[in-house]
Amino acid sequence: MDAFDIKLLAAVQSDGRLTNNDLADVVGLSASQCSRRRAALEADGTIASYHAHLSAEAVGLAVTAFVEIKLATHSAENSKRFHKLISGLVEVQEACSLTGDADYLIKLVVSDLKALSRILSEVFLPHASVQHVRSSIVLERLKETSQLPLQQLSRR
Repeated sequence: MDAFDIKLLAAVQSDGRLTNNDLADVVGLSASQCSRRRAALEADGTIASYHAHLSAEAVGLAVTAFVEIKLATHSAENSKRFHKLISGLVEVQEACSLTGDADYLIKLVVSDLKALSRILSEVFLPHASVQHVRSSIVLERLKETSQLPLQQLSRR
């Protein structure tokens, strides 16, 4: 990966709708060279996907919460049951396995507190794989980005 690829990645990460002509202006290559490089980065999985970032509030999802889950038992089967549970919940935006006190950290987006309460009390708490649930409601987003830091690429 060279400096042109890094510039290309930074540009499409900032605006995935850039045409190859626009990208060429930013990167400093021809549109055809940018097209070939972008295609190669897509093919090797470096560029994983393109998508529109929707405003949760604009589509009626006013509450974001982080939920810490502690499993009832630490077994492969119990983990599979929990993974199946969260994979079926469209409200789950992210789910991470953790070290420390909690086994998982789940990011949920829901319409209101009643919807959050329903998921916590009717989905997570009664589930056989779950021992403990602790939730925190986001009051204000201080920073939100899906852009990855790329400075380490130039040090390779």
